[in-house]
Amino acid sequence: MTLVQDKFDYQPISRVEENGRRKYKTPVGPSVYSVTTILDATSDKTAIYEWRKKVGEQKANQITHEAASRGTRMHNYLETYIKTGVWPSPGSNPFAKQSHRMAETILKNAFDNLDEIYGTEVNLYIPSLYAGTTDLVAMYKGNLSICDYKQTNKPKKIEWIENYMIQLCAYIEAHNDMFGTNISEGHIFMCSKDYQYQQFDLWPDDFERYKKIWWNRVYQFYDALS
Repeated sequence: MTLVQDKFDYQPISRVEENGRRKYKTPVGPSVYSVTTILDATSDKTAIYEWRKKVGEQKANQITHEAASRGTRMHNYLETYIKTGVWPSPGSNPFAKQSHRMAETILKNAFDNLDEIYGTEVNLYIPSLYAGTTDLVAMYKGNLSICDYKQTNKPKKIEWIENYMIQLCAYIEAHNDMFGTNISEGHIFMCSKDYQYQQFDLWPDDFERYKKIWWNRVYQFYDALS
């Protein structure tokens, strides 16, 4: 499998950090905050604070760092495969092997349903409002979709991942705005560190509901800045 490059004119945009928050420099208008920054700033963090208090700051930081590193490696394996058509080797590093097997789990469970792939690590934005990077733009069972990979320490319930669904909506809205598409479907391909696969699907019936939540979060974020 190789990346199909001629469907949409995807262009890279640069990331910058301002006051500890991620922004993107877009071709039009000023730098804008990232989707993840907006979601983080408008989320209820009560459960996270309680968890950090329970396990202790040092342990919480260790777990968070390990999860982020694991996820980055997992994403890189999948991105390399899409771009080259060759499944990469993890080498002898045990942490890399774990991420490699997680990526392989997603590959085996999700990629058979992808008819064509149009972009990987695709930068999307709405001028003056927000920007972000989606993992995958592809035809999923015949429908143009936005897809993201997620790693997790343990399997998730649907009620725990609302932000992931909202994130898909943010990317969908930006893609539709930039390219005149009419996407209303997204998919989350998730693997836990013990190699359990989960998939969460954003279907058109739920798209409008999550889209409204996303725009409310955008308004809430900018209201707080003013």
